[in-house]
Amino acid sequence: MQLKNLFVDFPFSIPENIPDVEITGIAIDSRAVKPGYLFVAMQGGSVDGHTYIPKAIENGAVAIIGEAGRFSNPTYIGLENPRHALTYLAAAFYNFPARKLTVIGVTGTDGKTTTSNIIHKILTAAGIRAGMISTVNAVIGDEVLDTGFHVTTPDAHDVQRYLARMVDSGLMHVVLETTSHGWSQHRVDACEFDVGVVTNITHEHFDEHGSYENYRAAKARLFSSLERTKEKAPGSSRLAVINRDDRSFEFLDEFIKTKKLNYGLGDSADVRAVDVVYGSSGIEFSAVSNDFHVNVRSDLVGAYNVSNCLAALTASVYGLGVDPDVAARGIASLEGIPGRMEQIDLGQNFTAIVDFAHTPNALKVTLEAGRKMTKGRVISVFGSAGLRDKEKRRMMAETSVELADLSILTAEDPRTESLDGILEEMAAGARSKGGREGETFWRIADRGEAIKFAIRLAREGDIVLSCGKGHEQSMCFGKTEYLWDDRTAMRAALSEFLGIEGEKMPYLPSLDKKEEDWLRS
Repeated sequence: MQLKNLFVDFPFSIPENIPDVEITGIAIDSRAVKPGYLFVAMQGGSVDGHTYIPKAIENGAVAIIGEAGRFSNPTYIGLENPRHALTYLAAAFYNFPARKLTVIGVTGTDGKTTTSNIIHKILTAAGIRAGMISTVNAVIGDEVLDTGFHVTTPDAHDVQRYLARMVDSGLMHVVLETTSHGWSQHRVDACEFDVGVVTNITHEHFDEHGSYENYRAAKARLFSSLERTKEKAPGSSRLAVINRDDRSFEFLDEFIKTKKLNYGLGDSADVRAVDVVYGSSGIEFSAVSNDFHVNVRSDLVGAYNVSNCLAALTASVYGLGVDPDVAARGIASLEGIPGRMEQIDLGQNFTAIVDFAHTPNALKVTLEAGRKMTKGRVISVFGSAGLRDKEKRRMMAETSVELADLSILTAEDPRTESLDGILEEMAAGARSKGGREGETFWRIADRGEAIKFAIRLAREGDIVLSCGKGHEQSMCFGKTEYLWDDRTAMRAALSEFLGIEGEKMPYLPSLDKKEEDWLRS
């Protein structure tokens, strides 16, 4: 595509003297640049892409976009906000694929991935060819693509590339999970959303956004984007789906200007759950509105998954025209989601679960679900990430001491922060709620050893919950990503405990290196 054609439907000021070159691809990492590529240089939190412009040119970039005045070259185009521009340039490069799809956006603090998967299952049950882009993977027909080590919305050019592949594969709908980072960094601004869904907005990412109000505003951009989506088919309209039970409800209910519906567990919700039955193997309830009454069953557990099912059902029935009974069948067909309340059973006489709960609210509802799944004790293993919202450390430890019987504080991506320092902040939170170190909570820096310790504590009928990593495939110490999977670790620990052959415990530097060693690495 000619570079000038990327600016044909550009929503910002169009620069003068666009180089007359043909673009064969777009990259934001100089190492990914190939001959004929456009390189977009952006200022990041710790890395400035402008310093890699010479390397991008060396690798074959024929044009560069960056901040105005940052570089001098005949093929350099200076823009006010290259990051914001990238999403529209990428959309144009791939011929605006979102305009050819019905796009369902899902955002929230917790439950985004689960709700996205439920909607995708509902669409499949309805015979609708649909793809999905989540923080776990991208699903395009029968193909499943990994979207990265850690969870966030893929970069703008990757999102548009996935959407274009879906169009080429003949798909008609896509479920797109969107994070607050994805919205604040404009990665999904050109995705032309038709339906927007929010699960909840609780405490998270205050390191990035500064306050709950700013964080909520980033999430709310999904709903303001509905106003900008052009009509794709005769009679099509936009729909916002919000949580009647969440603290964000009043703000969003006032903020949203398109058609909107709410869901919840109370009588005042537009779509509500009644006769809810919780079990260790799933949930059952009736979903009720002014238009339908349908029985729903799911293998998912916990009250929070009743809400996730309601969100998906509301969006599917009222936003996408799916029959309520078909939607219920779709919900029932979802067997589980990797790293979300995933049970690991090697024949032990207690329950072992891996879950992604990494926020105070997620840990709270996970422990509450665990309490309903057992008559024994609830044992939690969790950490809090380095270089992220520090207030969570105290809050999560307080939550666990209050809701679990025994808590083990451990590593979760300490990055370049002191792991000992993080654990001390968590321990202070635990003590503030009456926790007694060595009796009701412990600090064990190495996550593998922490999981082993929790399993040794477990008695028949107890439940051990390893929270915070879920499906993730790595853990960051210093600036190095070490291969890590909580599910592998849990199986390794159980195998050793039971004295049977099994997987090997993944290695982390906290096992045998001094902290100052990996902080320098």
